[in-house]
Amino acid sequence: MTPPEVLTVGETMAMVAPLDGSRLLDAREFRMDAGGAESNVAAHLAALGHRAAWFSRLGADALGDRILRQLESFGVEVGGVERDPQHPTGLYVKDPGHGVQYYRAGSAAAQLDPADAASVALDGVRMLHVSGITAAISATASAFLDALIAHAHAAGVEVSFDVNHRAALWPLETAAPRLRQLAAMADVVFVGRDEAETLWGTVTAAEVRELLGEPAELIVKDGDVGATAFDAAGEHFVPALRVEVVEAVGAGDAFAGGYLAARLDGLVIADRLRAGHERAALILQTTSDTIEETPA
Repeated sequence: MTPPEVLTVGETMAMVAPLDGSRLLDAREFRMDAGGAESNVAAHLAALGHRAAWFSRLGADALGDRILRQLESFGVEVGGVERDPQHPTGLYVKDPGHGVQYYRAGSAAAQLDPADAASVALDGVRMLHVSGITAAISATASAFLDALIAHAHAAGVEVSFDVNHRAALWPLETAAPRLRQLAAMADVVFVGRDEAETLWGTVTAAEVRELLGEPAELIVKDGDVGATAFDAAGEHFVPALRVEVVEAVGAGDAFAGGYLAARLDGLVIADRLRAGHERAALILQTTSDTIEETPA
């Protein structure tokens, strides 16, 4: 079989959200979707016409079945996903405008360990996309991430890394140096200006670049202001699109998906940033993390 262009790796959970965007306390109708930073990116890539696969572990349960069914319907390749009969699929619930509640402790994905990295097929893959969430969910998953990135580099596969700091998962004094270390290991890095300030005390995009000099491409997102990319040619800024925001969760994954799709298409870096903004704008106007559309 033809290998995917991009392999994304990380935990995906069942996501429950109020259908109309109202508060969790007041909502009467809900939707359930697959929700995970890395599989979200794969879904956006597939919708934009690229072969994308996702790898992780799911429980051998109905929630896991549902996640696989939905990702397959988005055109994401899931043939390598492992099922764990001893540990459940994780769950999270959106409370629009008031954050997210996670029910993921002891999940199947948290059982990933370094031995799993060697079994991840990378032949023919152009890019591996991962995030800092994997490092936060368990010590073994964190070690798995190191081994997987090393496996990718040995195979000549570029690594894309989204910092994706989740404060609820680990203390700042642990997260800050670990996420800095992982960013230094990647070729393409996505980070929010605000999360970089929280983690490392940087204030501007230029300060983030001064700190993270290793990645060939660094993309610093600044919410409704815009995004700045740094590469060998210098600094590039593209303003964000103006939209009415229903729910912001998932917009960063959409941005990464749009950016990486444009990168695979050979577009210049400013156009990659515009493509990221366009994809993020779609997600900002819904309670879903993905857009239901037929893959190109």
